[in-house]
Amino acid sequence: MTSATHSTLFPQVPETADAVLDGLDPEQREVALALNGPVCVLAGAGTGKTRAITHRIAYGVRAGVLQPASVLAVTFTNRAAGEMRGRLRQLGAGGVQARTFHSAALRQLQFFWPKAVGGELPRLLERKIQLVADAAARCRIRLDRNELRDVTGEIEWAKVTQTVPADYPAVVAKSVRDAPRDPAEIGQIYAMYEQLKRDRSVIDFEDVLLLTVGILQDRHDIADQIRRQYQHFVVDEYQDVSPLQQRLLDLWLGDRDNLCVVGDASQTIYSFTGATPDHLLNFRTRHPGATVVKLVRDYRSTPQVVHLANGLLSQARGRAAEHRLELISQRDPGPEPVYTEYADEPTEAEGTARRIRDLIAVGVPAGEIAVLYRINAQSEVYEQALADAGVPYQLRGAERFFERQEVREAGIALRGAARAGGNDSLLDDAEDLPSQVRAVLSTKGWTSTPPAGSGAVRDRWESLAALVRLAEDFARAKPGATLSDLVAELDERAAAQHAPTVQGVTLASLHAAKGLEWDAVFLVGLTEGMMPITYAKTDEQVEEERRLLYVGVTRARVHLTLSWALSRSPGGRANRRPSHFLKGLRPGSGSLGTIGSGGGAGAVERGSGPVRRKARGPVLCRVCGATLTEAGAMKLMRCEDCPSDMDEALYERLRDWRSEQARELGQPAYCVFTDKTLMAIAERVPTTDGELSSIAGVGVRKLDRFGAEVLAICAGEEGGTGEDEV
Repeated sequence: MTSATHSTLFPQVPETADAVLDGLDPEQREVALALNGPVCVLAGAGTGKTRAITHRIAYGVRAGVLQPASVLAVTFTNRAAGEMRGRLRQLGAGGVQARTFHSAALRQLQFFWPKAVGGELPRLLERKIQLVADAAARCRIRLDRNELRDVTGEIEWAKVTQTVPADYPAVVAKSVRDAPRDPAEIGQIYAMYEQLKRDRSVIDFEDVLLLTVGILQDRHDIADQIRRQYQHFVVDEYQDVSPLQQRLLDLWLGDRDNLCVVGDASQTIYSFTGATPDHLLNFRTRHPGATVVKLVRDYRSTPQVVHLANGLLSQARGRAAEHRLELISQRDPGPEPVYTEYADEPTEAEGTARRIRDLIAVGVPAGEIAVLYRINAQSEVYEQALADAGVPYQLRGAERFFERQEVREAGIALRGAARAGGNDSLLDDAEDLPSQVRAVLSTKGWTSTPPAGSGAVRDRWESLAALVRLAEDFARAKPGATLSDLVAELDERAAAQHAPTVQGVTLASLHAAKGLEWDAVFLVGLTEGMMPITYAKTDEQVEEERRLLYVGVTRARVHLTLSWALSRSPGGRANRRPSHFLKGLRPGSGSLGTIGSGGGAGAVERGSGPVRRKARGPVLCRVCGATLTEAGAMKLMRCEDCPSDMDEALYERLRDWRSEQARELGQPAYCVFTDKTLMAIAERVPTTDGELSSIAGVGVRKLDRFGAEVLAICAGEEGGTGEDEV
């Protein structure tokens, strides 16, 4: 049977309609043959839903049941729509419209506007944030950059849930939604925003749907024309439909029922944007005679990964959980998921980087590995750990930590305070480095307690809080450090992480990972307060957090690692607990009883168990004998302010060699060796493999690849061995 997730690059177009059905499993084939009446496809992760619905459309077209121009398939991203169009062409069903809701509505709006309203369609506002800023200014309400982003998101949510400005405060009060500001103020800004749009003759993306709905409701002749054009509808990711999108879909359909919807309530993770699984869950109530097909054969993940995913959902509660699908893996067995407990966050990041390096060494491509976390502010420690390990990485859906606006602004403020020194009144009451940093960052939005809810303001606070924690760790490692020393450390970290991105390990939030998959996935930071996130208060919010973790688990094809840290920083109190979502799943956490494994094993998951780092003695400075705690210092085996006996000429030769290696490999220089590793080599001048491998940052893989050349350079042989080593 053909895999649901892999196909040849240029497949042969099927010769006949029946040939389109070749390779489909029984349930996918049932979907493809259900060409009339309402159809609901409940499709679990990795079960080939796109394959099923594209083959359904193609079979209908090739069999003469469907006319290509009469079919409208809608989904939620341009990428998904493009993939659908590509697959339909490969199946010999070109001419079918596959678009996003907004794209389909905009096309209709542009065509019918002159007839329905007259004149030209108002200009489409690409980004509404500046207009929201103007509206706030008109209302004499001051918003910073992050509050502006949050208020803009609230306006978008209000519009897709069909909430008008006057009703916004009351609707928020009845819901469990955390408004980023006083709801009355947001309602005022929302009303002024709508007024400014009218004054300036512009519309936004939500207006595209609203105006199309308005025209179809008011002009029955136009609605009839669209219904004559499109007679068959397919909606992908139906669990993410908003009330406004459902209203538009109802108007497209009219009194007909040729509708096929595809979704999975267990993958509803965007309720904060207005998405709701209710339309999917109520489909059979609205369409009593609907054909319902469940896709549960998982072609993506091994039985071990599927077993964990099923176990996670077996604990779920609520309406979506009542409709959960138990997946059955179609793949050969693979390794058990690994559950790893670490002492602290930096150790967790270093351990993750080490495991990733091991996977790459045994042939797993870096591009087929992902590290997934709950919030973007968690990325910094993993960026650093991967850079130190020489592993290339790329961020998805977020800027690198040191490129974020709030982090850049904080860096400028800290640099200014460092230059001012004792002349900065802001630092008058600050007794140590962490309190100085907290005082400076308090002017940029940091507070001792986090803001309520999620959104841009929370994201900004998390980034600033990460800088505060970094300052605290830095002060512990270097008790006499000044604000200038910290600024220099931040600059060095930023420089290491600003190297050009290459094909590498993906770092992404769980939300950004939806719709993607990798051979190996590392789910990190799985502690109470992070998973579920601390501001998930209601049962519904906590269940959405569980679904978010489920999405993360089901991104993995073969290798899956779940990890957590007992404390935030080295030496801190070990008062954290692993996520209660893992109870009964991870070894030693109790039993849920027998749950479906997806492979027929029917046993409780047996992972490799929590892996604890061996206790080891303190690392001492080889110059002054002080205990070392900072990673860079431990790499050098000395305090960074202790005298260095580095061979400067050797260090420069090593840097020149590293630059040449990086060019040949097409990778950033730090992926060969970091600056600290080169400094350690130039200080110790190793003469044997054993001496070189004892230096932190020179593992077995790098010793095999670069060892001979590095030792030759240390021995004074210009240019190394001159051999290309693999």
